[in-house]
Amino acid sequence: MKTSQNPDQIDISLLRELQRDASLSQRDLAERVGLSQNACWRRLRALSENGVLLGTTARIDRARLGLSLVVFVMLRTRHHSAGWLQAFRRHVLTIPEVVDFHRIGGDYDYMLKVVTEDMTSYDKVYQRLIEKVELDSVTSYFAMEAIAESRPLPL
Repeated sequence: MKTSQNPDQIDISLLRELQRDASLSQRDLAERVGLSQNACWRRLRALSENGVLLGTTARIDRARLGLSLVVFVMLRTRHHSAGWLQAFRRHVLTIPEVVDFHRIGGDYDYMLKVVTEDMTSYDKVYQRLIEKVELDSVTSYFAMEAIAESRPLPL
């Protein structure tokens, strides 16, 4: 079996199937990729140990739970010291409504994806976001429709 840096076609097939349906039994998964259950188990264990498989999660319909507002928040800062970055990261990670958090290049320094109930709830997230760290600008883009979300990786 290849390492996590060079997965072979069987590893890729396993990962594709898991992205489609991570609830498959090991027997069904092995059958779909043409392996014995033991060989499948060994490969899955190796992919986990190598850090390729990071766990199993469930996709949830956020709108059915009342989480219908998605906001992409673009942040710009004048601070780029290691201490400021560490404090900023720690602060943002305490906000559960922030579901994605990226440092980016271009006109902005950071991009957050915030999922919440409504505008009032988002305003609370915004107030919490700006309360502890100095930011140069905060620009919010409100999603009107999710055309594609949580798509599988292109393996």
